[in-house]
Amino acid sequence: MKSTDDSILITDNATTTSWFRAAAPYIHAHRNATFVVTFDGETVASPSFNALIHDFALLNSLGIRLVLVYGARPQIERQCKSHNITPQYHQGLRITDNDSLKIVKSVIGKLRLDIEAKLSFSLPHSPMADARIRCTSGNLVTAQPVGIKDGIDYGHTGEVRRIDTIGINQQLIQDNIVLLPPLGYSPTGEIFNLSAEAIATATATALSADKLIFIGHDHNELPRELTLEQAQDILLEMPQPHQHTLSAAIKACGAGVQRVHLLDRAVDGALLQELFSRDGAGTLVTTTPFETTRPATIEDVGGILDLIQPLESNGILVKRSREYLEMEIDHFTVMERDGAVIACAALYPFATKTMGELACLAVAINYQDFGRGKQLLAVIEQQAASIGLTDLCVLTTQTTHWFLEHGFKSSQISDLPIEKQDLYNYQRNAKVFSKKLA
Repeated sequence: MKSTDDSILITDNATTTSWFRAAAPYIHAHRNATFVVTFDGETVASPSFNALIHDFALLNSLGIRLVLVYGARPQIERQCKSHNITPQYHQGLRITDNDSLKIVKSVIGKLRLDIEAKLSFSLPHSPMADARIRCTSGNLVTAQPVGIKDGIDYGHTGEVRRIDTIGINQQLIQDNIVLLPPLGYSPTGEIFNLSAEAIATATATALSADKLIFIGHDHNELPRELTLEQAQDILLEMPQPHQHTLSAAIKACGAGVQRVHLLDRAVDGALLQELFSRDGAGTLVTTTPFETTRPATIEDVGGILDLIQPLESNGILVKRSREYLEMEIDHFTVMERDGAVIACAALYPFATKTMGELACLAVAINYQDFGRGKQLLAVIEQQAASIGLTDLCVLTTQTTHWFLEHGFKSSQISDLPIEKQDLYNYQRNAKVFSKKLA
């Protein structure tokens, strides 16, 4: 008999193996992709920041091109107060006078050196061992003054005028991480204090980045996925402090960044979970739906097989071969989530009756408690009604209660069309249910 320690080791190995296999499609997809990641000053000051640095190193080693943008608001405020300077804001932007600018430059410069030092860490027996990360920065953001708004002179507070995409891309091609502080420079040699979110949004847009990622306060009040339209609808309902990040995400999506992620700094490993798992760990704002229901194509056969094989092994579904699915694929509808088939169903109209058969309704085990089966059933019912069918039937051995709960009633084999009666498998002894379509 194996010891407890051996059992734990086997379990850990199995978990690690399963995770890597599940993450493999994302590892392939993200290679050579460009991600702009911005994190606020609270994240820099948090105990988990070292772990986040390790995660950046891992992404870099996987061939992901990273642009990091950091914030410094709490650090600047702390130094201002220590020098008896009262921080001033208007419409969420800091008013930067001459005295404040000196502190801004000092604080942001120190943070830059600290972050670069952390990215340089590579001692043996640490997550950063042999990382050998090259981190570059510089005058890559051209800025201009905000000026006077509502009678308020913002002083040395600026806004992004231009991003040096050529300079940034030259560094990314060499596998260097680009680190951008919340500062910008004017052609006349002035320095402006900028919003980290504004720099990140402008950079992601200018680079046509594959992803823009915000790491900061939690967004538990938001759904896991939001389309651009949904995000715009929900924005005004949010608490004022949380509107800034979502507003930046909306702006980025509107400017062409297809996916923007909002992550909670307090969740350990949130960045890796978001990038290398199907369900992620934060909120995704996207220009296109993350999950779609559509007619199946021949390319979906492999995904359908992976979905239904466990159910076939348990006797819930009749076994279907790859060849069968390829021939019958036009009857299938799939629910796709981030490129993976998570549910499927088929509709077979009968030639001799205004009835159709619902077949092969399957939902991946991780998604069975979220109403997707009901959604897919509704789609099949709409398809059936659109071609003039008035009734839907289903044959099942182990899911009778689910169909009863969704409007089906017990029927007899004799209620089926003749062609289906002739194919009925008495050894399987499936029960027959039917439903009138509205």
